Amino acid sequence: MLYSTKTPEQKRQQFRELLASGTIQQFPGAFNPLSARLIEEKGFPGVYISGAVLANDLGLPDIGLTTLTEVATRAGQIARMTDLPAIVDADTGFGEPMNVARSVQEMENAGLAGCHIEDQFNPKRCGHLDGKNVVDLETATKRIRAAADARRDPNFLIMARTDIRATEGLEAAQDRARALVEAGADAVFPEAMKDLSEFQAIRDAVDVPILANMTEFGQSALFTVEQLAGVGVNMVIYPVTLLRSAMGAAERTLDAITTTGSQEAEVGNMLTRARLYDLVDYEAYNRFDAGVFNFQVPGTN
Repeated sequence: MLYSTKTPEQKRQQFRELLASGTIQQFPGAFNPLSARLIEEKGFPGVYISGAVLANDLGLPDIGLTTLTEVATRAGQIARMTDLPAIVDADTGFGEPMNVARSVQEMENAGLAGCHIEDQFNPKRCGHLDGKNVVDLETATKRIRAAADARRDPNFLIMARTDIRATEGLEAAQDRARALVEAGADAVFPEAMKDLSEFQAIRDAVDVPILANMTEFGQSALFTVEQLAGVGVNMVIYPVTLLRSAMGAAERTLDAITTTGSQEAEVGNMLTRARLYDLVDYEAYNRFDAGVFNFQVPGTN
């Protein structure tokens, strides 16, 4: 009820233990606080918060238009709704190294378990689009060094994302990953790998956890968790999957209303009133006020 029963510090420790468990971890992407609670109910070990999703939810493209305040506030709203650790996409750190340092502390304040910072230029773009630009090695490592130095909780995870595979090739991605780990990254997110052998190449290059991005309509095939575990991936995210699913359903319902004059044809696909109330834990609030939940909830509407 209300918010998480665990402190941010407990969730960060939990996240570290998950990554050290030897078992690959699946983190679906939450697009709002309620979806984070659903992810927890379905038994997943953690929640991912995508920068693209936060931008798209505001009606913006994923090109770095969102601000630190917007991202930290929304990420905090999502993180506090679940006992699971949540990690957030911090884009390029929202500025120069000093801005990166502040970004990390704001994410700590918001209750996140970790964040990733990438090596693209601003304006950035989705990692699975062509035409990306990557900063030089010195700039990339300064960002990660600033992030690592700024954190106050040693369990807050600093993940380095690199997009250099698309611009300079796989060997450059291996070299960049090594340099980012040396600069202080606790984990590496190699973006837009072409196949499993490329994930294996990154695994061979570093001895920290690595992340695989299984986003739809991207550069990578949608590998199974077993396939990714087989090449040494420690964590897999599904960043936009729930948003795409929800918006797809919303569009179909609006089309049905337009076509038939009613939403009746789509009601069977909707979350029922009873299930929605269960998900928000409506009944538990009755412990505070007996007048909150003193009615019968129809099970089918």
